[in-house]
Amino acid sequence: MKIRCPNASRKSHWERVHASRETDEVSWYQPIPAKSLALIRQTGVPLTAPILDVGSGTSALVDHLLQAGYRDVSALDIASSALAEVRDRLGAKSSQITWIEADITEFESSRSYSVWHDRAVFHFLTNPVDRKRYLDILSTTLQAQGYFVLATFGPDGPTRCSGLEIQRYSVEQVSALLGPDFRLRTNEIEEHRTPSGMTQQFLYGCWQLET
Repeated sequence: MKIRCPNASRKSHWERVHASRETDEVSWYQPIPAKSLALIRQTGVPLTAPILDVGSGTSALVDHLLQAGYRDVSALDIASSALAEVRDRLGAKSSQITWIEADITEFESSRSYSVWHDRAVFHFLTNPVDRKRYLDILSTTLQAQGYFVLATFGPDGPTRCSGLEIQRYSVEQVSALLGPDFRLRTNEIEEHRTPSGMTQQFLYGCWQLET
């Protein structure tokens, strides 16, 4: 699925990032996305539940979700080159994934999801308008009782990443932005070690939409 991306400059930026760096060179690289996998498993959703990985890039999360037996996984990213790389990596298994090329702030979904996972997208939305669009789309796309699994730069995380300014968050700030319809289920801080040996603080959390 390909959705028109009106924010051409944002798309161009991320196409350049993925074209200029190997998968294991980007700062957010993880050989195994252990915390994301653990939080998704902890939701208890069935293996048939629809899961959306927002800003999937070249992450190995979709590989591991398939390996774990999840059968309705969608990967969304603004960069077509990133999605193509993962399709090539998965080979024949790529047909088991729904591929969505889109800017998440312009995403219009024809279906709803039990789990919305985002590692390292939300903190790039420094414009309040983009942030509101993201949250509005999240609220209308997530199923009632569905789960929002987020990994974003924490209070002591970087102030810039991939040449862009970012927004750091505490769990209280994220909860306030989500509003009363979302109930915090769990959260923790991770000190992520980048391929270059630097440390980045990530906040991981899981919220449930209760309406």
